[in-house]
Amino acid sequence: MVSDASMRSGRSASPAVHAPAARAWMLAEASMLGLASTVHAGLLVSGYAHAAARNAEAVIATVLVLASAATWLRPHHARRAAIIGQGFALLGTLVGLGTIIAGIGPRTVPDVVYHALLLCVLVAGLAWAVRCRRA
Repeated sequence: MVSDASMRSGRSASPAVHAPAARAWMLAEASMLGLASTVHAGLLVSGYAHAAARNAEAVIATVLVLASAATWLRPHHARRAAIIGQGFALLGTLVGLGTIIAGIGPRTVPDVVYHALLLCVLVAGLAWAVRCRRA
């Protein structure tokens, strides 16, 4: 529902990016990537070690943690941090999916399922951040 005030001001009725929500979402994404990195390091489950996947997931998780920290340090830039962090994570995840398709990366059923789930989470978070207006 569009409020009268937003119609008079010419602003859209889309919600503003809420820094704590953006932070929590990106930290959840970073946790997913950190867990996958730990699996690919061979620390949680044996048989799934893959050094390149481990490193890529660790880098993407770090970028998401830094973007989350940016929402805390500069809450008025939360939307920008969420778009940049999740955009980078989405791009990196698509590269990972491409390596699976090309046969370079790990091609196990858990890896494919993980990438599909992560893509859904990243697309949802990025779409939310893009759709929201500036606070």
